[in-house]
Amino acid sequence: MSNAEFSLLLTENADFLRPFAINLTKDYEAAKDLFQDTLYRAISNKDKYNVGTNIKAWLYTIMRNIFINDYRKRSKQAVVFDNTPNDYIIDQTHTKVINQGITNLNMREVNQLINDLPELFRVPFNLYFEGYKYNEIAEVLNEPLGTIKSRIHFARKILKQKIERY
Repeated sequence: MSNAEFSLLLTENADFLRPFAINLTKDYEAAKDLFQDTLYRAISNKDKYNVGTNIKAWLYTIMRNIFINDYRKRSKQAVVFDNTPNDYIIDQTHTKVINQGITNLNMREVNQLINDLPELFRVPFNLYFEGYKYNEIAEVLNEPLGTIKSRIHFARKILKQKIERY
């Protein structure tokens, strides 16, 4: 089959592909791209078409395979949307250097403030800070659950007031 004959056969039978592409992609622009890719692949692989077979089925199979392959590629790609204004440039080449000295100093101050709490508040707060749940703390200290919750709440409140003074 010559190129002209194949092109004529292709143009006569390609009209059904447009609605099928829209049905697959649910997007008009993506459907146009899919349609063009299908025709391109059909033309570039015309030697694989067996004369006398159903060309519509052949084109349908090409389009479906392109759609499936593109879908698989997109599903593996990580998509990141940058909705920040263009006033700021994100530069990922520079790394942030953390000043451990200031961090250690701040943690020492916070630990000192925790240690300055009255024992009534300090013990449940430390247990909560270590990862215990309210009911576990209540069992360990043999206190009602509501009492433990309020003591931890007041410990936080006292710490917040002291930290705001700095």
